[in-house]
Amino acid sequence: MSDTSPSPRPHEAWARFRFSVVGPLLAAPPGRGELQSRLQELAAQKWRHPIHGEWVQFGASTIERWYYLALDERQDPVAALRRKLRSDSGQHPALSASLREALAAQYQQHPNWSYQLHTDNLLVLVEQKPQLGAKPSYATVLRYMKAHGLCKRPRRGPARIPGAQAAEHRFESREVRSYENEYVHGLWHLDFHHGSLPVLLEGGRWVYPILLGILDDHSRLCCHAQWYLAEGSEELCHGLSQAFQKRALPRALMSDNGSAMLAGETEQGLLRLGIVHETTLPFSPYQNGKQESFWGQVEGRLLPMLQGVADLRLRQLNEATLAFVEMEYNRKTHSELGESPLQRYPHHKDAGRPCPSTEQLQLAFTVEERRKQRRSDGTCSLEGVRFEIPSRYAHFEWASLRAARWDLSRVHLSDPATGAILCRLYPLDKHKNASGQRALRSSPQRAPRAAPAPAGPAPLLQKLIKDYATTGLPPAYLPKDEAASDP
Repeated sequence: MSDTSPSPRPHEAWARFRFSVVGPLLAAPPGRGELQSRLQELAAQKWRHPIHGEWVQFGASTIERWYYLALDERQDPVAALRRKLRSDSGQHPALSASLREALAAQYQQHPNWSYQLHTDNLLVLVEQKPQLGAKPSYATVLRYMKAHGLCKRPRRGPARIPGAQAAEHRFESREVRSYENEYVHGLWHLDFHHGSLPVLLEGGRWVYPILLGILDDHSRLCCHAQWYLAEGSEELCHGLSQAFQKRALPRALMSDNGSAMLAGETEQGLLRLGIVHETTLPFSPYQNGKQESFWGQVEGRLLPMLQGVADLRLRQLNEATLAFVEMEYNRKTHSELGESPLQRYPHHKDAGRPCPSTEQLQLAFTVEERRKQRRSDGTCSLEGVRFEIPSRYAHFEWASLRAARWDLSRVHLSDPATGAILCRLYPLDKHKNASGQRALRSSPQRAPRAAPAPAGPAPLLQKLIKDYATTGLPPAYLPKDEAASDP
């Protein structure tokens, strides 16, 4: 069995070595007058250097000094044999205070520069301003930057974009910690990945497909993975519905701020299914690190095994991906978990819920639009297409339509108060309507009724005439031809 323990630090290595040299003197103390002879014997031996491993010898006086250091320290003789730290350790005397301030200001302006680039610019600055101090070496700058946390940081997008500025501010002000949800299906991760291997389409064109991957946070199980030719809300809802049907409904879902993730169909669908949708901060992929780790498995193991396939098709790529996910990734022992995702998935606390039917999922991933109903023919327009509303709902001034904008073959009318589906709507067919056949109106307000008998003037008019008569004023007009018109 190989020794995987880390090698000791130089100070600890020297302490262990010195203790191994003087240890026999401590275990069997020499008698009166025997110490010098024992020291001479140890000085005549050859020892392996504790750092580079070459054969070396030490003088008797050196070994005697080690012996008395260990002898005087009864509690921890090994600690007494450690090499002492330099008095200026951690102070970086090669860098003046002015150079440190200049380096800190330079790093604040350019945190994505390499250590070498920082050193080169600092040397030019010293040439321009000799009063800053002596020119430091690359090793000096490197040690100082690492000791003070001035590590190279990746660029988080264009510096002038507000989202990149917010991401940079959060990274500087908030610590980054790994996390894990306590329950299976408590949190899912979702993202798109642009593949590095092209596929051949039927039209003879090569394209790079996009992989949709969905992972469970607690078990790291890949719930579903599928390659598409586009990165839209239609593809997202298509793959997400399959993950729900294969596994369960999660409690929360984390994604980035892509247009497909923020589409109305996606957000309203997750809300109707009772799933909390959480998004990462823009330009902060580390917040979805588990998903980024999965892409490494895809690019490092799956796609290289397909490089020898001539004329790779999208169907072949999806079949190979599902086989890789189910037979290797989900069954392989996870280095952090100590078990495979497939072993962890069924044996831990589960917060998932049963998945609804396919029809209910299709209705869930729709966007609700309010359209005003045309009184002339009982229609309304959605995405440039006119739909007929049944006459029993002719009293709706505003119609609530539920549809996925990529599929207008399934449009439904919903109750504006409760959101319940009332009926399915169909596009206006003018050619069919030209036949002249018309159905009877089913609205009770428009049912045919017998004509009422004449009831005389309206009550309000009768009151106005009576009030005018009680004023005692003469008629405000001159009668003419009224006698001839009376019966």
